[in-house]
Amino acid sequence: MSEESPDSAVAAPTAAAPAPAPVSRWRHRPFIEIVAVAMLSVTAILTAWCGFQASKWSGERAIAFAEASAARVEATDADGEAREARVVDLIIYAEWLTATAQGDRVLADEIEARFTPHFRVAFDAWQADREAEPGPFAMAEYVPPGTEESAERSAYADARFADALEDTERGDNYSLLTVLFALVLFLTAMAQRDIHHLAAWIMLGLAGLIALSGFVVLLTFPARF
Repeated sequence: MSEESPDSAVAAPTAAAPAPAPVSRWRHRPFIEIVAVAMLSVTAILTAWCGFQASKWSGERAIAFAEASAARVEATDADGEAREARVVDLIIYAEWLTATAQGDRVLADEIEARFTPHFRVAFDAWQADREAEPGPFAMAEYVPPGTEESAERSAYADARFADALEDTERGDNYSLLTVLFALVLFLTAMAQRDIHHLAAWIMLGLAGLIALSGFVVLLTFPARF
């Protein structure tokens, strides 16, 4: 009987056991992906809404500024009309004073007949008050044409200018929220990277907190459709 060779005496090596899969690292990944996709979808909608509102308020601001500018021009025109009426009334009134001072009653009556209707009202009120005021121009009844329109258009211009400033602030607020939601998108995208699940959950939590805060603030903003 032949002896066994040394090679045959060595036992055949057993099959190596498979290395355990890093379950602890990857078991959270499906949940992270689901949460991340949901957050990305919601945040994308909120970001689009903020951009839409920012553009709408920008349009409102442009309209308000244009209307304020047009009202300023109209107020200036009306004020110019009132100034011209005052000049005419002042010239006629100066002639009346001269004739009265010279004792020429006939000439004074002729000049008085040339008074404009709005000056006539103030002149009659001045004489009814026994000429207590320095002249008809100091009476509250003296309102030359264009005065009220000028004041009205100036007030409207001030109001529309204030609206334009407010619309600017509202548009800026929506733009700031857009930046805030962009940060949420960044954190959510980083959470989907090949990082430790704990770091991914921290990023998602922070992104969710920022998104929730931005949404609460968004509810307090006025909207345009």
